[in-house]
Amino acid sequence: MGVRHINFDPLIHKIKENNWEVHGMEVYYIGHGGQAAGSDKPCSGQERICVYGDTTAHRYPIYSATKTITSLAVGMAADEGKMDIGRSVLAYIPEKTLSALPEEAKERYQKVTIKRLLTMSVPGFPFRPEGESWLRNSLQYPVEPETTVFDYSNVSAYLAGVAAANALEEDLYAYLQRRLFQPLGIENPPFQRCPDGYFYGASGMELTVNELSRIGFVLMDEGLYQGTRILSEKYVKEACGIQQMNREGGYGYFVWKYQDGFRISGKWGQRCYIFPRRGLMVTYLAHMEEDSGQLADCMWEMIGDCEH
Repeated sequence: MGVRHINFDPLIHKIKENNWEVHGMEVYYIGHGGQAAGSDKPCSGQERICVYGDTTAHRYPIYSATKTITSLAVGMAADEGKMDIGRSVLAYIPEKTLSALPEEAKERYQKVTIKRLLTMSVPGFPFRPEGESWLRNSLQYPVEPETTVFDYSNVSAYLAGVAAANALEEDLYAYLQRRLFQPLGIENPPFQRCPDGYFYGASGMELTVNELSRIGFVLMDEGLYQGTRILSEKYVKEACGIQQMNREGGYGYFVWKYQDGFRISGKWGQRCYIFPRRGLMVTYLAHMEEDSGQLADCMWEMIGDCEH
């Protein structure tokens, strides 16, 4: 049986049976057209093959799925030639903040590139930024840039977002509004700022299920959305590939490897699973502090053995 003909009723039954707090879910079959490589014409037709619950009426917190949106901002800035992910984060920090840093911190963070932030491969950050100035504090933690290992932290995403804003010389939320949200038809999504006024970048956004699906389409279609080029194919392939190994199977640029595809992920069941070879995308928003892994397992049971 092909993925287009999967019956998702048993999964919906499982959600109801277990009283899982799933706000809504969408499943899309993506039919590929096969035009010449490098074309900016649409290469996929979207067919929604399953819908459950509230997918458009209300926005819900997406927590760390916000990080993937920050990654898209970094990628767009890089595409425009305003940012080089191979450069140190200090290249994109305001001079006032940079000049106030202790020399030891400058020496340490000079070795921390934007790519290392995107791949969560700098050990030594706390889980989240804190203090009266998140930016100042985030540049003084005793990180270990000589060691490359997966070490998940909201600070990495926060700093990547701050760096993008300074590289662009534009408020990052305003930039996202202009370059991402408006082209995707996403209107003024709620978000969070840090005490310094920067877009948080690691968490704090709210979207509907359908809006998160639209972010997923950009990755599924290698940077296109309904024929409009949002992001370069090169960046999307890097972002959704394995850049840093971890126990979950690999990590890209704020994107997680998952089975034969990849996922956008928030902490309590905010997910967009993208399976390019299968032509399948599954998006759901939930609030499951205990069982979000079980929901993912049930989803994979539905599609894992189906033909690509």
